[in-house]
Amino acid sequence: MRRAVFGSGMGCTIGWVLIVFYLGIFSAVRVHSEVTCTDLPISDLIEQLRDKVETASETRRFSCSGEMICGISAIPAFYGARGYRPAWCGEDGLFFAADELIAAIGDAGSEGLSPEHYHLNRIETLLDKIRRERAMSRPVELEPMVDLELLLSDAFLLYGSHLLAGRVNPETIHSSWHPHERSGDLSSTLRSALDSGRVSSALSDLKPPHSGYRSLRRALSRYHQLAESGGWPAVPAGPSLRIGDRNMRVPLLRQRLIRSGDLDGDVAADQLLFDDALETAVVGFQWRHGLDPDGIVGRKTLAALNVSVATRLRQIELNLERWRWIPHDLGTRHVLVNIAAFHLDVVENGTTVLDMRVVAGRRYRKTPVFSREMKYLEFNPYWNIPPSLAIKDVLPHILADPDYLARKRIRVFQGWGEGAEELDPLSIDWTRVGRRYFPYKLRQDPGPGNSLGRVKFMLPNRFSVYLHDTPKQSLFTKHSRGFSSGCIRVEKPVNLAEYLLTSHPQWDRHRILQTIDAGKRTVVVLNEPVPVHILYWTAWVDENGTVNFRDDIYRRDPPLDQALLERPPR
Repeated sequence: MRRAVFGSGMGCTIGWVLIVFYLGIFSAVRVHSEVTCTDLPISDLIEQLRDKVETASETRRFSCSGEMICGISAIPAFYGARGYRPAWCGEDGLFFAADELIAAIGDAGSEGLSPEHYHLNRIETLLDKIRRERAMSRPVELEPMVDLELLLSDAFLLYGSHLLAGRVNPETIHSSWHPHERSGDLSSTLRSALDSGRVSSALSDLKPPHSGYRSLRRALSRYHQLAESGGWPAVPAGPSLRIGDRNMRVPLLRQRLIRSGDLDGDVAADQLLFDDALETAVVGFQWRHGLDPDGIVGRKTLAALNVSVATRLRQIELNLERWRWIPHDLGTRHVLVNIAAFHLDVVENGTTVLDMRVVAGRRYRKTPVFSREMKYLEFNPYWNIPPSLAIKDVLPHILADPDYLARKRIRVFQGWGEGAEELDPLSIDWTRVGRRYFPYKLRQDPGPGNSLGRVKFMLPNRFSVYLHDTPKQSLFTKHSRGFSSGCIRVEKPVNLAEYLLTSHPQWDRHRILQTIDAGKRTVVVLNEPVPVHILYWTAWVDENGTVNFRDDIYRRDPPLDQALLERPPR
């Protein structure tokens, strides 16, 4: 037998044999069917598989027919556990399980993924060649059969891992993104899928189980159809359009909103008139794009209208990937914050029971993405000002106004240790401290002017980010609310506290307000911690089935787009 040289494309010919496992012994049996097989023993195929896998394990470089094998850590264990018996070649030698995998991978576009990233073209080429040669009773080379075997396994493992946990590791493109670590025994999944003949459903079971993911997939399908039918027309630039205007641009505005489903297709009596129905459609469009819903097509609304359907389609694909980064189990009762939407939802049994606006981090002080459990609440909290904020934000005020600390009820301590001595701020030469030397802790006392407001919701995490009240209620009237230093300011802190304390009968709304009015710091530990998921979605589908889009305030879409476009190396 001519043994294959790794990566050389050399190999020997082999017909098809049936592998029989009996009393722990492998034996080769010739198959008598329409597709004839040669007399080479099964040991040749096993030896070739073993040789290729073991060589790859030693060199840490693994390719088949010019395709890089990505499952270098999983494939050796998978085939080693089965004595290097082939997993995909059936008794008839026609790789019937491969057809189901090919169909599943071919549908990867419906998940926002690219079929060509899973060896699809090479698999189809090899499979077609092997089947044609068998149908013509020609001998089949050993090398292509081994390559096809390994490519099929790698395609399943790779696609399965991407459905389970995402194609991109967000930490490699976003320093402030802490993904949920999800693992699964995909080798076992592959083995069970082949044993049961459930290749497609086994892959489907790995997808995020959330209704939001399924709704966004359906939206992707609709936007694909829109793109294939020509998308929507652009609305030319010009003065703002509002109700009562008659303008040559109005018919194009009307067509644009009809195409995206914001306006029904009834023909208006006066196509040039900006009528009531058109204003209602513009308001709906503005709401679902996070714009001021004034019904006027001004600069920002026009810009959103003229974003192409291809761009919106890609935006949906990027956010399908983000769904694959979050926990499969969000919790029966949980808090979900969408940074890009500046919005918080309290969800119970899949239904939003409380929602509110939030203020999130500025572009240069981004709110991180992570999931943690809320464990306790603080009424009338102190604010221990982080050193970075003390230096960047507070110190300039101190230098400009010696009475600033007293007016803001901020106290100074000699360091952060337990029992640190309190200092008189007027005794400190503040010109001698700065970024390299700031030995003090600044703490703001509870009160109406406290930057954390009157309630703080604690979810211990490495980012020191939490949810809290704010004395600056006017910020919630803004449509873009990136004003914080990273923490989440909530619009309705008392309502949120009341909901979280529903399992504490003694903590009704009256007692909550009474405690706040007393002005004394009070900590309440939750009987049951509540999962909090701080996420970043620029496209999603709400409970009414409406597709929503938001500006990419942190510019996180472009690096994810680029990462998803990158092909595996050849």
